[in-house]
Amino acid sequence: MNVNDLQKFVEAISIEYFGKPFKHHARFNSRLQTTGGRYLLKSHDIELNPKYYIERGEEELVGIIKHELCHYHLHIEGKGYQHRDKDFRDLLKKVDAPRFCKPLDSVKKRKVMTQHLYECNACQQRYVRKRKVDTNRYVCGKCSGKLIHLK
Repeated sequence: MNVNDLQKFVEAISIEYFGKPFKHHARFNSRLQTTGGRYLLKSHDIELNPKYYIERGEEELVGIIKHELCHYHLHIEGKGYQHRDKDFRDLLKKVDAPRFCKPLDSVKKRKVMTQHLYECNACQQRYVRKRKVDTNRYVCGKCSGKLIHLK
């Protein structure tokens, strides 16, 4: 799906579900990582994550577009367009749009964190850290002994 196809697709969804035209731009933004799309307040444009279209298909993309169009139309009308607003939640139910999108499989895989285990030479105090610690610079917080990287 190219930019022109996406623009026409968003305009068609806007007319079909909201009965109002979408007069701004819709585009893919591959830099989006954890969200399916976003509505830009200043320009009124909608950016969509192409990974959702690739991994989950057109049905998921329609849900994301409906969600972003809820933000768009409510903001244009001067109503509550934020997630916590009643107007927003009511419009989501009316057009059957998801409140949140499902996480991508590719993002789930990346969330596995490596853990580093350190032990003090003197008192055997153990420390678990997400990041590596410079054992030449840092010492045990309990007894000031030397730390050894175990794992």
